[in-house]
Amino acid sequence: MKRLAISLGLVAFVVVLLMVMTRPTRLSPDVLPVHTPDVSNGARLFHAGGCASCHRSTEKDAETPVLGGGLEMNTPFGTFRVPNISPDPDYGIGNWSTLDFVNAMHNGVSPDGRHYYPAFPYTSYIRMSFEDLVDLKTYLDTLPGAENRNEEHDLGFPWNVRAGIGAWKLLNLDPAAVVSVPSDNDLLIRGRYLVEGPGHCGECHTPRNWIGGPDNSRWLAGAPNPDGEGRVPNITPHEKGLADWPHSDIEYYLESGLTPDFDTVGGSMVDVQENMSRLPAEDRAAIAAYLKAVPPSF
Repeated sequence: MKRLAISLGLVAFVVVLLMVMTRPTRLSPDVLPVHTPDVSNGARLFHAGGCASCHRSTEKDAETPVLGGGLEMNTPFGTFRVPNISPDPDYGIGNWSTLDFVNAMHNGVSPDGRHYYPAFPYTSYIRMSFEDLVDLKTYLDTLPGAENRNEEHDLGFPWNVRAGIGAWKLLNLDPAAVVSVPSDNDLLIRGRYLVEGPGHCGECHTPRNWIGGPDNSRWLAGAPNPDGEGRVPNITPHEKGLADWPHSDIEYYLESGLTPDFDTVGGSMVDVQENMSRLPAEDRAAIAAYLKAVPPSF
């Protein structure tokens, strides 16, 4: 009986410890910088992140996007439904404070203290600066509201147990940069920031492990298409990737959608390219420089 009591005590201790370690944690208001929001920079980040590609609920060619969500993402873990992130106070994020937004983007935690599923790519957004997150929220608040409530995710066991997301975060949520670049190379630093942070390119182009975490040992080496058809290509400077593409071709592809052999962009990359074409030329140059600097992988 004594051994049983000790064993039960150890199990209880481990359970409590895991609950503490994996609970949703919110940032302190003190982390928010003294910063005057820059709406134009917020718009730049909005395009870099391709927010409208997933959250748009209006026609693609609408002059101003309405971010009512509703897109269904079918994955091996179940169906995720993209939320309304318009400034509507009832169905969107209009009632969110800046800190609420930063907690969601940086920590993957909702205003009511729940873990968000990592279908929301906060594993990339955690690398964004607080100033940029403030600017992005400021820009989102200028867009039209959308009065539509979207259905909840449809996930099977055990993926429908949100408590497990805390353990997933311990293994996969890391603010550190994936690729080292020279500290005196501003172009590569900017390119890394855009690709690894707001651009969240690794979310589709990097393979995942059995629990859905990114396999950064094969960073940007290509992966199964989240849409379920084909593969997302390798975009490292490997012979199976961008080895034969000079910087200028990558820049031109992001601007025009044309490959070096005059093929055109296709699939879900169409939206990504169109968003990248809205960025300043120096941002596309930075992205190209970074993609040529990452370690070749396949």
